[in-house]
Amino acid sequence: MHMDLVTIVVPDYDEAVEFFRDVLGFEVAEDAPSTTNDGRPKRWVVVRPPGGGTGFLLARADGPEETARVGDQTGGRVTFFLRVDDFGAAYERLVGAGIELVGPVRDEPYGTLQVFRDPFGNLWDLLGLTSYGVGEE
Repeated sequence: MHMDLVTIVVPDYDEAVEFFRDVLGFEVAEDAPSTTNDGRPKRWVVVRPPGGGTGFLLARADGPEETARVGDQTGGRVTFFLRVDDFGAAYERLVGAGIELVGPVRDEPYGTLQVFRDPFGNLWDLLGLTSYGVGEE
C-alpha cells in the first residue's frame, strides 16, 4: 500500500502546473479533460516528483468555499514537506523563481530546512539531509 495522490486546491490549473514543473521540478503525469459530479468540465491534472512517488492532484477551486481554502488548507501551518537530494540546487531554484522564503535556512535534527510560501499561499518545508551552509561566512 502507498499514498498515491494528495489534493491541493489551486486557483488555476496552468499556473499550478508551471509552479510544480518549472520551480519544483515535478513532472506532469496526467492532464486530461474530466467532468465534475454535476457534469461541468474540469481537468484531471496530476504532478509527481521525478521518478514517481506520491503525486498532487491539482484541483481548481470551484465556488466560494473552495476558493477560500486556496493557500490555507491547514490553517496557516506548514502543509507540505519536500525532501530533496540536493538542497543547494533546490534552494537556488526557489530563489531564482522569486519564491517567498519564510525565515532563514536552519539545521534541525531531521535535516536542513527552508520554509517557503508557494504562489497560492501554502507553506512548505524544503528539506535536505545535510547542512547547506547558507548565510555562513
